[in-house]
Amino acid sequence: MAKVFNPYPYQQYCIDSIIYNRAVGLFLDMGLGKTVITLSAIHDLRYNRWEVAKPLIIAPKKVAEATWTAEARKWEHLQKMRIVRVLGTTQQRLRALATPADVYVINRENTQWLVEHFKNEWPFDMVILDESSSFKNGSSKRFKALKLVRSRIRRIVELTGTPSSNGLEDLWAQVYLLDGGARLGPTMGAYRDKYFVPGKRNRNTIFSYTPKDGSFEMIKNAISDICISMKASDYITLPEMIYNDIPVALDAAAARAYTRLETELLLQIDETTITAGSAGVLTGKLLQLCNGAIYDENKVPVEIHKCKIDAFLELIEQLNGQHALVFYNFQHDRDRLIEALTATGLRVRVYSQERDEQDWNNGEIDILLAHPASCGYGLNLQLGGHHVVWFGLTWSLEQYEQANKRLHRQGQEHPVFVHHLIVQGGIDEDVIEALHYKGDMQNALMEALKARINKLHR
Repeated sequence: MAKVFNPYPYQQYCIDSIIYNRAVGLFLDMGLGKTVITLSAIHDLRYNRWEVAKPLIIAPKKVAEATWTAEARKWEHLQKMRIVRVLGTTQQRLRALATPADVYVINRENTQWLVEHFKNEWPFDMVILDESSSFKNGSSKRFKALKLVRSRIRRIVELTGTPSSNGLEDLWAQVYLLDGGARLGPTMGAYRDKYFVPGKRNRNTIFSYTPKDGSFEMIKNAISDICISMKASDYITLPEMIYNDIPVALDAAAARAYTRLETELLLQIDETTITAGSAGVLTGKLLQLCNGAIYDENKVPVEIHKCKIDAFLELIEQLNGQHALVFYNFQHDRDRLIEALTATGLRVRVYSQERDEQDWNNGEIDILLAHPASCGYGLNLQLGGHHVVWFGLTWSLEQYEQANKRLHRQGQEHPVFVHHLIVQGGIDEDVIEALHYKGDMQNALMEALKARINKLHR
């Protein structure tokens, strides 16, 4: 049964901001209701004020598939809103675009296709960027495509809880789509010149930029009239989030195998010439080793040890039937987890579609396996459990925090326990330290690898 929406004061403020401003960024923390806020504003603009004819929502794929339609079904005042998902094959997308609707939803990967399809006949007078941080790269095809039709968009709304997860540089492209460069400069170069100084460099090549003293306040003041930033802790009271680091000791055979393979991998690279790309590949392999399996040269998974699997099963046993959302990073880990859970008699499911979200919240799933990239945005899983298990860790702080928020959000009635399985002496320890610190993850990754390489040469 649909519920009556009685917006909190902060929600009404955000709704009014969308209604009365042609461009607005809602940088709202997860759990504050960005989806219902936006749909309510669209409903008012379309049905009561007749100011919007054809709204478009651009969202992450899983969010586009389920979140917006599910949210509309939830609320009484949105029941008659026709939401059409522009997804699937080219023919399916074209049929969807030809279907009458109040709102169209497309996945962000098809932004360029949509722009090229309509060209000068761009029909959408309002565009909502769900997770606008997806457009933070001014060199990306999706940013450039949207920039081409920006002048034909009368209203634009950006939604994200993490506008600058990797630093202040992330803001330029997002704000540019709001105001055409009026506040932070017409180009990324101009933005950097004003607010940053070169950081790491090699002769004429600059690898990174460091904010000037006072840049944060200057940028915040420059965009404060067009961007609204709210933290969940200021507006809603959520149960505590409790972190539980579970050390995983490798047995003698596993420790020897891990050390041998780690050494082989680290010796392939020189700490003086290591790049972000090579660091990413290497840490991915080391994380696989910690989890207990690795792909060989033919991309066939080879199991190295079962130590983390065993620790995982012990944890599940300790939960004594309480439901758990389990994050994995590699397909072979997912397959090994499924196999390990077979004998438990628990109801296990891999998240893949909207129905899984519904069944989890209805208590019909004991263990929900999910990749953090497919479960990071938009999903409301807080009714189905309050235990998160990280079988395999991620170097992405944004992905980590977003994934945890699937349970730790409005409607959760219990403290949320976040369990990390951490192989002692392995790269797991470096990752969890960086995640707890919440610093520059890219730099932390590089420094962790350099430390491990240096250790070998002592």
